[in-house]
Amino acid sequence: MNTETKTHPELSEIFNKDEQRVNWHDETLWWIRQKRDKSAHSIPEWEMLREKASQIKNNALSNLADYLVSFEEKALANGIIVHWAADAAEHNRIVHGILEKHGIRQMVKSKSMLTEECHLNEYLEKQGLEVIDSDLGERIVQLAKEPPSHIVLPCIHKKKEEIGDLFHKHLGVPAGTSDPQILTEAARQHLRETFLTRKAALTGVNFAIAETGEFVVCTNEGNADMGAHLADVHIACMGIEKIIPKRKHLGVFLRLLARSATGQPITTYSSHFKKPRAGQEMHIVLVDNGRTIQMGREDFRASLKCIRCGACMNTCPVYRRSGGHSYNYAISGPIGAILAPNLDKEKYADLPFASTLCGSCSNVCPVKIDIHQQLYKWRQVIVQEGYATSSKKMSMKLMNYTLSSPGIYRTAGKAGRWVLKHIPFAVNNQFNPWYKQREMPEAPKESFGEWYKKNVK
Repeated sequence: MNTETKTHPELSEIFNKDEQRVNWHDETLWWIRQKRDKSAHSIPEWEMLREKASQIKNNALSNLADYLVSFEEKALANGIIVHWAADAAEHNRIVHGILEKHGIRQMVKSKSMLTEECHLNEYLEKQGLEVIDSDLGERIVQLAKEPPSHIVLPCIHKKKEEIGDLFHKHLGVPAGTSDPQILTEAARQHLRETFLTRKAALTGVNFAIAETGEFVVCTNEGNADMGAHLADVHIACMGIEKIIPKRKHLGVFLRLLARSATGQPITTYSSHFKKPRAGQEMHIVLVDNGRTIQMGREDFRASLKCIRCGACMNTCPVYRRSGGHSYNYAISGPIGAILAPNLDKEKYADLPFASTLCGSCSNVCPVKIDIHQQLYKWRQVIVQEGYATSSKKMSMKLMNYTLSSPGIYRTAGKAGRWVLKHIPFAVNNQFNPWYKQREMPEAPKESFGEWYKKNVK
């Protein structure tokens, strides 16, 4: 299915056709949100940690150029080769160039949302190179020829029976296998050969430390470590916003990251990479790809504080019931709906409207990004700059006209109540998007204003 031309509402409608899937997707993510709450409430200083992390990130963004130069200087002194990429295309060419230089045609890759953002896998495959994702969830969606639907739980949209069918087709497990332990062991055996035979490994970066020139990769499976430690060439790719000033700041973020993501006290592996081992070549690619543009947008620059924990997705009622693929961007959910329009306002004009603006995303964000406020501001920008659909622009103008005049507002209210009472089929029909999932309420006998005049002296 080509999703490129479909909007979030259209893709959500496809996801919602399988009601059973929608229900367990919703329930599973809410269960993870509850684990996050329990873990957060176990730490008395939780809110202090959030505030401290937010302030550290504010400082890092305010002095980003200086910290990046400092990081490059220290990394070079440590023996790491540093590259700078202005956009996704340059990032992909740099990675390809490193592999070409060493005559490498096969690479193992751990989870990296930046490379998803840059569509690295597709680019390298077109150049005739083989890329195998080693994170279990990422490998599952790669076999299914799908993008990840969640930044922490890439295949959360798939049932174990579907994964069993995939592994039967690609890995030779017996038909009908759905036991998670058996499927995980099959993936482990399948990937072991990959780790042992690939000469190049690519990892993402969770945090880069300006003070020391090192970077940190957080995983639960150890696949990033297996790839990086066994390969002759280690390539790390990071967005420039991942920088933090000092090593002592790392503890603040490590206490927040896993608790916000899955409710764990800490990720199973928090691996520090400071210099290549003897005989190994280590590269790091620092990528802009629209981040400096976002930095220049005062209303939206705080979105660059994101540490990719996925907490906003796990709590968002829209994401939980529409699925990650409905967002049509590498990073889905509320934070993705802020980041995507920065790259292309026209293409992603629908995403800021995929929200109830309930504020739950902002409440759980470990670095205190005002996510729902930014979604609201993006809506204003999109409408004002003419990127909204004609129907949305017309409805906004009509609502503005109605709500700006008390007389027109009262008249419209009376007309609406009369229609609901006497000809409800004019509202309760397939052309009303609200009616697709709910029935319109019974018409009230009077408006609140009318009741107030009669009852409050």
